[in-house]
Amino acid sequence: MPRPILLTIRIDAMRHNVSVVRKAIGRSRIWAVAKANGYGQGIAQAVTGFADADGLAVLDLAEAQQARASGWTKPILMLEGAFAAEDLAEMKHLSASTAITTIEQATMFNAASTVPDSVWIKLNTGMNRLGIPSRENHERLIRLTQDLSHRTQSPIHFMMHFACADMASGWESQFDEFHAALSALKGCLPGSVGAVSLANSAAVFRLPQAHGDWVRPGIALYGSSPFETDASDQTAAGLGLRPVQSLTTEVIGIQTLRHGDAVGYGARFRATRPSRIGVIAAGYADGYPRCAPDGTPVWIDGRRVPIAGRISMDMITVDVTDHPTVQVGSPAELWGEHLPIDDVARYCGTVGYELMTAVMPRVPRKVVDGQR
Repeated sequence: MPRPILLTIRIDAMRHNVSVVRKAIGRSRIWAVAKANGYGQGIAQAVTGFADADGLAVLDLAEAQQARASGWTKPILMLEGAFAAEDLAEMKHLSASTAITTIEQATMFNAASTVPDSVWIKLNTGMNRLGIPSRENHERLIRLTQDLSHRTQSPIHFMMHFACADMASGWESQFDEFHAALSALKGCLPGSVGAVSLANSAAVFRLPQAHGDWVRPGIALYGSSPFETDASDQTAAGLGLRPVQSLTTEVIGIQTLRHGDAVGYGARFRATRPSRIGVIAAGYADGYPRCAPDGTPVWIDGRRVPIAGRISMDMITVDVTDHPTVQVGSPAELWGEHLPIDDVARYCGTVGYELMTAVMPRVPRKVVDGQR
């Protein structure tokens, strides 16, 4: 029989999470962000689960091609734009909109023979990754917008990305800078400014003033919280979100330890009492973080038990001394319906995004849809 580890992907949860976002944003439209292969779920699953969204935002042409091949007929946005001039012709073929994130991309766009019909200029308002500088640089931005508008069949759209939307403050300067740039553009190029998009998942729930024409939720659509806190109203459950991923396996062995016995590589865990150690069929080669410390929870037979010992390539060891019903064959959940992925991420010093996208190809996948 196959190794018992399994990644279950719930389409009905994806659909539900879109509805939660929809209720939060009023009349704004939704770009469902499906980069990183739909945050690990697969583009085909994103196409089905996000069917009620207004558009799909992806990273590269392969994802856009998969989306169209899977039946997605609504708008597509290429979040990082074109990496070569020939990409623009393929975007045109796919009826995809492209982001312009650098001056070099704008130059390439203006020189290309075939370009997409729709363009989103990404402004750098303080994130300082990709984006056209907007601070005190309105004249250059106006010229760039004017040049691009001569090549497209619609007004130029504008987007930005918040660095601190999940925090109580720190987002205001970006918000103000974005709108200052828009005001300058509208004053000099009336009719050339189209839709705007500012809000990521955190801003969807915290910053209604930033919803704009389109929001771009990512992690929330997959049932993980955009907030790095355990405050009850900011957990995934508190926001009304449902987990899309469940990573499950089984106990494949039980070891009995005496006081002082150690477990695993480096003898990191040492028993302070007679103990029972459960061995679980999962490890870092499956995508579980090797950095998980002792105490990181695993859900077995209706309760949490702590990891005990270093994560191995194919195995995880847990202390089940206080859970006597655990035996070989007991089901274990590493994250999912009973154990939020965000809880595991906090123990590991990371975020749910990383765990979700790190599940390795060797883990079998099962796609379920409880509503249809």
